[in-house]
Amino acid sequence: MPSVLVVEDDPSIRQSLIEVLTEHGYAVRSAGDGFGALREVTQSSVDAVILDLGLPDLDGGDALRMIRGISSVPVLVATARDDEAEIIALLNAGADDYLVKPFSGGQLLARLSAVLRRTGRL
Repeated sequence: MPSVLVVEDDPSIRQSLIEVLTEHGYAVRSAGDGFGALREVTQSSVDAVILDLGLPDLDGGDALRMIRGISSVPVLVATARDDEAEIIALLNAGADDYLVKPFSGGQLLARLSAVLRRTGRL
């Protein structure tokens, strides 16, 4: 069973993501801020990270760069930000995929599965 870290500061969105992932067989850990995400990535073994950009303690783009400095875990950015230049910059900075909110649970699951397959973690 693949393990996924959900990094989302909004408790209701975080809970919805956890429910969708759990219902589809994923083991889920979660963090509500960037430093919590970094702690989880360094202290537990996760197969993928779903990362919001609007975090209360640091920008998700900075969190992505920090994660990339310590891990090759696949990172799916899931955010309301839809600026094309930012999407391109974050994909070039190491994001494995980028989802713009709102998105369906089905789209999230398909993209997560694709990233896990490509990285040999599924």
